[in-house]
Amino acid sequence: MPVPVPPSPAGGRAVDDGQVRIRIEGVDLPGSRCAPSGDGHRHGNVHVGVQARGRQDDLLGLHRGDAPRADWTIDCTATAGPAGLDLRGRHIQGRPGARFVYLSWGDVDDAGAFAMFRRAKLMLDAVEPDVLAAAVRGGELVGRLGLTDPRGQPLCAAVRPPVITWSAGTVTAGRGTSA
Repeated sequence: MPVPVPPSPAGGRAVDDGQVRIRIEGVDLPGSRCAPSGDGHRHGNVHVGVQARGRQDDLLGLHRGDAPRADWTIDCTATAGPAGLDLRGRHIQGRPGARFVYLSWGDVDDAGAFAMFRRAKLMLDAVEPDVLAAAVRGGELVGRLGLTDPRGQPLCAAVRPPVITWSAGTVTAGRGTSA
C-alpha cells in the first residue's frame, strides 16, 4: 500500500507512490589486500558490493577495495507499518522493524567469481524517523560512511550512527541532491 506523505515544505517532490531511492556513499576503503582477524586467510583481490535479499551471489555494484570511493543506488518502496515507515526492496534484508542493507566483502578470483568473507549490516532501523519521513517526501535516503574499521580491515558487523550518517535527499529531474 502506498504511503500518503504530505508535500515537502522545502519544495521537493511530494511522494505519493512510496518509491524511495537509497544512496550509499562509501569512502576510505581498506585496500585490495587484507588479512581480517579470525579467518587465518589472506585476501588478495578484495571487492565490496550490495547483496540482494537471500542471494549471496547476487551483488550490486562491485567495487575494488582500493577504489577511492564506492557508491550504490538502491530502489525501494516505503510502506506504512505498525512500527512506522518500512522500507522494502530487492536489496533490503530483514524483517519489518529490523531492516538492513548488506555490504558484502569478498575476494574476486581470475574467473571473476566472488567469494564472500565478511559483511556489514547497514541498519535501517537506526535512521531517525523524521529523517526517514523527509527522505520519503523527497524520494531519497542517503547514507555516508567510511568502509575501513579501526583495525584497518573491511568494515563489518552492525553499522549504526555515528559510523554511518543518514540524511534525506531530494530527487529532482531524475537526479538526487542531498538535503
